[in-house]
Amino acid sequence: MENDQSDRPPPYYSVAVPTQPPPQYGEVVGARGWGDPLSQPYYIPQPMPPINVVEVSHSTPPRRKNRPSCGNSACCKGGSGGAFLLMVLLGISIWLGVRYGPTLVAGYLSGSETYRPSDLEKDSCPSNTVECDGFQDCRLGSDETNCVRFGMNWALQVKTNSSGSFLPVCYSGWNVAQAKEACTQLGFRASYSTSKVKDGSLNTLTVTGKTSKTIQGRLSLHSSSCPDKDAVNLQCIHCGQQQSSRIIGGSVVNPGDWPWQVSLHFLRSHICGGTLVAPDFVVTAAHCFPSKDSSYLVPSNWRVYVGMVSQINLPSPAMVDKIIVHESYDGNTKNYDITLLKLTQRVEFSKSVQPVCLPAYDKTFPPGTRCWTSGFGTTKEGAAGGSTSLMAVSVDIIDSLVCNKKTVYNGQVTVNMLCAGKLTGGKDSCQGDSGGPLMCMDSDQLWYLTGVTSWGVGCGRRNSPGVYSNVSSLLPWIYSKMQQSRP
Repeated sequence: MENDQSDRPPPYYSVAVPTQPPPQYGEVVGARGWGDPLSQPYYIPQPMPPINVVEVSHSTPPRRKNRPSCGNSACCKGGSGGAFLLMVLLGISIWLGVRYGPTLVAGYLSGSETYRPSDLEKDSCPSNTVECDGFQDCRLGSDETNCVRFGMNWALQVKTNSSGSFLPVCYSGWNVAQAKEACTQLGFRASYSTSKVKDGSLNTLTVTGKTSKTIQGRLSLHSSSCPDKDAVNLQCIHCGQQQSSRIIGGSVVNPGDWPWQVSLHFLRSHICGGTLVAPDFVVTAAHCFPSKDSSYLVPSNWRVYVGMVSQINLPSPAMVDKIIVHESYDGNTKNYDITLLKLTQRVEFSKSVQPVCLPAYDKTFPPGTRCWTSGFGTTKEGAAGGSTSLMAVSVDIIDSLVCNKKTVYNGQVTVNMLCAGKLTGGKDSCQGDSGGPLMCMDSDQLWYLTGVTSWGVGCGRRNSPGVYSNVSSLLPWIYSKMQQSRP
């Protein structure tokens, strides 16, 4: 969190401009993960310098195996044959160390050697695939995962094979059991509430008696308005409510202020932030998991800390089951900078642990909207370590047209990004805040995940606001991956 304007060292990261050649040395753009801020402009995120932390509970490190006793067996014998065999084994060991060292060592340190490259693979579909017909054609089911969305006021909208577009679902014939089935299909554990909402659409969908594992397979096209114009309102999770009545900016926050904020630790060091969106899922940034070092893609190397506001006294961590990086993520431009983490088991909600709301599919917050960002990042650009306490600061949404001006980011901000901060500088996210939330409150007094901390030039500089992954633009991908990895 950056909340002042002072003398600062050179920026610490580089990305290429999407429509231009890569910048020269020194023309750098700062990704907000951890790394050496002064050594060279190009780097991959690295763990922050270790700090003294106390964990309430932690996994037991692997035990050292006892050295076997040789006695008079052949393993203790010398001679040229033994020396030759030793040299061969040494050569093999060196080759294995060079080829697989990062992954194997990281896996050993974390107590596992599990690596899931398939989590980064794109789905494969046959040529006769039919989307949203209730039958899975693609290997990972992507043909049936972009068929449900939410409009304003949690209005349920579904696309079927017969409709070809998203339509409201009539409340007549709808029940609580169907609400639960729809929410579990999306990756949630249950439904929170369902009720009526007025909708005068001329084309709608109605519930049928058809048997299907998906909601789209149970609906049929109805070429008229819903009876009494009552459509389905569905909220899958109780979300977006602070447990504290006060909002703090640019200073330490208390438990419950931002109960969806998480801290992601790689090999016992804070690397990035994240946001809890469901009991089993955390949204964070793709650049926190650099593909050049496969150890970052080992789920067991990571720990997820929820409901905490200090790195000094950590609770028991949640474990990661899957690391799902966006397939189109571009490490140079930071386009599609988003990752979904599937946890090994659900987290229990409390006053200090709550999910944030995902926005409606068409929800945008206009320029000038006062939002907030939080994290454990540095409080000053170029600092050696992050804040041990959770910090939050208010930032304003900035029009992308303004953010893409030559004097600001000169066309680098894509439709999958948004800017927030102040053009005059001063308030900003910073190094170590990567993956954390940009959150805005809507008229319903609920907080919505609007952005994911991604990159920027320095921290708090004039005409260099923070750039965040645009959650509204990436929402179909989030729901799609939640469905494919649902509990």
